[in-house]
Amino acid sequence: MTTITDRRAAPARRGDIALLWHQIRYEQLSFWRNPQSAFFTFVFPIVIIAIFGALFGDVGSSDFFLGRSAMQYYVATIAAVSVLGACYSQLAIVLANRRQYGILKRVRATPLPASAYFGGLLAHCVIVSMIDVALILAVGRLYGVRFPEVPRWPLIVAVLMLGAASFCALGVAVASLIRNAEAAPAVVQLVLFPLVFISGTYMPIHSEALTAVTAALPVRPFNDALLAGFSADSGIPWRNLGVLLCWGAAGSLVAIRRFRWDPRPE
Repeated sequence: MTTITDRRAAPARRGDIALLWHQIRYEQLSFWRNPQSAFFTFVFPIVIIAIFGALFGDVGSSDFFLGRSAMQYYVATIAAVSVLGACYSQLAIVLANRRQYGILKRVRATPLPASAYFGGLLAHCVIVSMIDVALILAVGRLYGVRFPEVPRWPLIVAVLMLGAASFCALGVAVASLIRNAEAAPAVVQLVLFPLVFISGTYMPIHSEALTAVTAALPVRPFNDALLAGFSADSGIPWRNLGVLLCWGAAGSLVAIRRFRWDPRPE
């Protein structure tokens, strides 16, 4: 019986993988077939890092930038905010729009498993965010920021993957609380915009009280974990990774309990 069951399960697993791959391809094709959206998705972080390069490109290592040069600091924090944009903001807005216009309801009526649908959507967001990060590193190199040493890359990749997964979970959680598509951009930015500023993304924060508060929120730990990953003399930022993991788990719990496939009644 065990052998027969295993033989039946193997094609089912291969079928699930094929569906997941198909959904990833669908999300990628949909994204790239909207060139205006794709263009601004990648241009925005490049413009931001280029502006900071023009303003602070000559600023060397200082205590203000936590012992780093200005561009070493900003390459890490703008890379973090690009992941937030792809994995949190865009995901929440896309899900809110698809739910309101009945796309999610129609998807739910198909044989496509929910795990394959969300897996494909989340993988797409991660791919977009990784392209953004690569572009930011390339622009930072033009301003003299060296690529991290090879031994640091496993930590950097781990931080990026955990951050992307956590913010994807939070994006789905926020989408589950948004009542209509028109409100989605406002709700998403209301949550994200203040957090990005008080977490030191665009300017280092030296207030101990504010740092203590933001250290328990998801954005600053992500910034600090990436800064540690890009620094050759920093250890593994376990506390920051733990905070990200907790926020990802909390977002997943809210998403599982509150997510709706049907449009909300007005």
